[in-house]
Amino acid sequence: MKNVYYGVNLKFTAKKLQPLVCDFCCTITVDSVQKFSIGGVHTGTEAPLFFIAGPCLIEDRDMALRVAGELDRVRRELTLPVIFKGSYRKANRSSVSSFTGIGDRAALEILAEVRETYAMPVLTDVHEQQDVRLAAEYVDVLQIPAFLSRQTELLSAAGETGLAVNIKKAQFMAPGDMALAAEKVAATGNHRILLTERGTSFGYHNLVVDFRGVPTMALTGYPVVYDATHSLQLPSAAGGVSGGQREFLLPMARAAVAAGVDGVFLEVHPDPASARSDAATQLPLRDFAGVARQLRQLHDCVTSL
Repeated sequence: MKNVYYGVNLKFTAKKLQPLVCDFCCTITVDSVQKFSIGGVHTGTEAPLFFIAGPCLIEDRDMALRVAGELDRVRRELTLPVIFKGSYRKANRSSVSSFTGIGDRAALEILAEVRETYAMPVLTDVHEQQDVRLAAEYVDVLQIPAFLSRQTELLSAAGETGLAVNIKKAQFMAPGDMALAAEKVAATGNHRILLTERGTSFGYHNLVVDFRGVPTMALTGYPVVYDATHSLQLPSAAGGVSGGQREFLLPMARAAVAAGVDGVFLEVHPDPASARSDAATQLPLRDFAGVARQLRQLHDCVTSL
């Protein structure tokens, strides 16, 4: 079997997988995964692979609805659980001159329109405690950015809304320490928590993914998500903006699914080259269906072993 993706030739040989049993190995076993629903998207041990997908940033209404329309078409055609994502404001940019958004309420109203038009749950990130209450009026999931995943007051405020909270693992944080971040949300009585792997700093201007982190974070009992786009960033490595290595998206996402993630996070854009943020890593919208189909097939294979 041969796959060509962004100019990289990937060859795979189909083999029957057998369980590895040896005297000196042990297996990390997760008894169950927290069950909850986000709109029509369900989590739990027997739940299908879900996707969090959408543009990095709400640039304008037409683009957001175009992306949402295509995601809705694909999810219906392939019966995929999909959460639409879009940042209403980008507070963390490499340069002071970088675009940060079209205005908070304007962008949040577009997210609400996506939810209403397509009956699709929506996610956005919050950066400060005072942002939480406003954003919570418009979305179904509040996301805690990686750089802020230790901020106790922000995590607590997000948890107190009762909405699902997606916590991204900081680039400097050990996977096991995500249990402490999750505990800050759970202490509010809210156990609707997702934990997302998005890469670890490797020297300067580079990230790597240690897939041991997937089963490690799964030991918390919360669903684990792999961010297949941000983990490929080369932070601040492109002259005042972040670069990236999108050509590795598919093999890395496959590895994450094989490692046992419950969901995959993908930023998608109709024309990544013209995107106003994360242009180097967003997936072309036209490729979402093919990537999602492959990852779902692999997930079905892994869960059948």
